[in-house]
Amino acid sequence: PIHHRLEDRVKAHIFLCMLAYYLAWHLRQAWKPLLFDDEDPAPQLDPVAKARRSAQAERKARSKQTTSGQRCHSLTTLLDELATRTRNTIRLHRGASFEQLTQPTQTQAHALALINGYTRGEIPDYQMAAWLMAVWLRGMTRAEAAALTEAMLHSGEILDLSDLPAKKVDKHSTGGIGDKTSLILAPIVAAGGLVVPMISGRGLGHTGGTLDKLESIPGFNVNLSLAEFRRVLRECGMGLIGQTPEIAPADKKIYALRDVTATVENHALICASIMSKKLAEGIDALVLDVKFGSGAFIKREEDAVRLAELMVDTGRRFGKKVVALITDMNQPLGRVAGHALEVAECIEVLSGRGPEDLGALSIELSAWMFYLCKRVKSLDEARALADSLIKSGKAREKFKQGIALQGGDPRVVDEPGGLPKAKHRAEVTSSAPGHLSAINAEALGTALAILGGGREKKEDSIDHAVGLEFHKRIGDRVAKGEALVTIHYNDVRRLSEAQAIIAASYQFSAEPPRERPKLIRKLIGETQ
Repeated sequence: PIHHRLEDRVKAHIFLCMLAYYLAWHLRQAWKPLLFDDEDPAPQLDPVAKARRSAQAERKARSKQTTSGQRCHSLTTLLDELATRTRNTIRLHRGASFEQLTQPTQTQAHALALINGYTRGEIPDYQMAAWLMAVWLRGMTRAEAAALTEAMLHSGEILDLSDLPAKKVDKHSTGGIGDKTSLILAPIVAAGGLVVPMISGRGLGHTGGTLDKLESIPGFNVNLSLAEFRRVLRECGMGLIGQTPEIAPADKKIYALRDVTATVENHALICASIMSKKLAEGIDALVLDVKFGSGAFIKREEDAVRLAELMVDTGRRFGKKVVALITDMNQPLGRVAGHALEVAECIEVLSGRGPEDLGALSIELSAWMFYLCKRVKSLDEARALADSLIKSGKAREKFKQGIALQGGDPRVVDEPGGLPKAKHRAEVTSSAPGHLSAINAEALGTALAILGGGREKKEDSIDHAVGLEFHKRIGDRVAKGEALVTIHYNDVRRLSEAQAIIAASYQFSAEPPRERPKLIRKLIGETQ
C-alpha cells in the first residue's frame, strides 16, 4: 500500500533494486564487445524517438558474431559459458595421475578478467560492491559458484606440496562456541602419516578463531612465510598458519567489501571464500564440519545442508575428495570457551581424557580424513586408528613437535599451567530448579567477547586468559542455586554485563526433553 512507502524496508528494497540495476549496467558496459549490446550508439537528440542500432550493432545482430569473430552472447548465455571450465584428473597406468584445467575460451578469458582486474585495483570498489549485492539478491548456480571459486583461487598462488609423498588433507569448520577440533585432529592425522596444511582464520563476532587459540600458547607463531610453512610440514606433517598475501588475495579484498556491504551471509560467496583458500593449500581431500544452531552463524539445519552440498559439489569439480558433516551447535562444544582454556581442553583430549562430545567429534573428523586419503580400508578402521594414536600418546607428542617448530613453548602440553590464566572467577547460578531445555549459545559467545575474549573488528585485541566454563548440558537436571557457568575474567568492569547475558541464555522446563540433541546430524558426500 502507498502509505507504507516511507518505511525503512521499502527504502532498502528500492536501494537494492537500484544497486542490482547498476551492476547489470556496468557488466554490460564492460562486456559490450561480447554482447549484442550496441558498442557505438548514435546520438539520441529526441528523447521520445525510437532508439536505433548503429551499423556495427546491426552487423553483430545479423552475423551473430562480434567484430573479432567470436560468438555474440546475451548476458545470461555469457554467464552459462563461464561455467563450462572444468578441472579434469587424467589417470595413467600404475596409479599415476595429473590434473588438467581446461583452457579458457576467448569469451571466458574476457569475463574472468573482472575478478583479476578487481584484485589488481583496476576495478573500483563501488562496481564490485554492486556486483556482490546482485549476487546476494539473485544467488548463483552451482556452476557459477565454482567459476567464482576458480577465479578467486587463481588470483594468487596454489601451494605445490608434491615433494611431500604423503597425501594432503585438511578440515574446515564453519565455527561455533567452543569449536576447537582443529587443534586435536591435526596432530592425530599427522601422527597417522598424512600431511595437514591448515590455513586458518581468526575469530570474529561471537565465534573463536583457531589462530587466536594457538596464540595463547607462549611464543607460537601463526604468521609463517610459505617457505617456513613448507619446512614445518616437511618436518612434522602438520602446520597451522594464517592466510598469507600470496593465498587467494581476491578473497581478502572481496571479504572486506562483503563485511561493509552486509553481503557476508550468502551461500555462493561463503563457498567461494572458503573453498578458494582450502584448494590453494594443494590438498587431495577436505573434510567439512558445517554447523547449525544458536551458537553457529547458520541457524537452521536445512541452510547448513544447502551450504554443505554446494561446497562438496565445488570441491569435486576441482577433482578433490570432499565430505561434509552437519553438526549441532545449539550448545557449546566441550566444557569451555576461551582461548587458553580451550587449548588446555584439547591437551586433555589428546591425553585420553576430556569431554565426550569433543573427543567423539574429533575422532570422527579424523577418521574421515584418514578414509578419504585411503590410509585405511573402512571408516571403522579409521576410527580405531585415530583412537589408537591418542591412547599411544603419539598424537600428543606430535602436537608438542608442531608447537616447537612454530616457535611455541611445548612444555604447555605437559604443564598446561603455563598457559595464560585469568585473575578472577565468578559463577552464574540457576535461579530455579528444572531441566535445562535450551541454551542461547550465541549469547554466551557475546558474553565472552564482552569479557575481552572476542572481537567485533579484525583489528581488536584479544585477552587469551578469559573464558567460560560450562557445567550443564541440555537435558541435565539443575537445582536452584546450582552453578551453570564459571566465568574466568580480568576486568571487573565487564563482569556484571556478561553475567546478565549468560543468566538469560539458559532456559528450563519442568520435564526433561524426550531426547538429548544428537551432535552429528547428517553426512553429505562420500559414503563407505
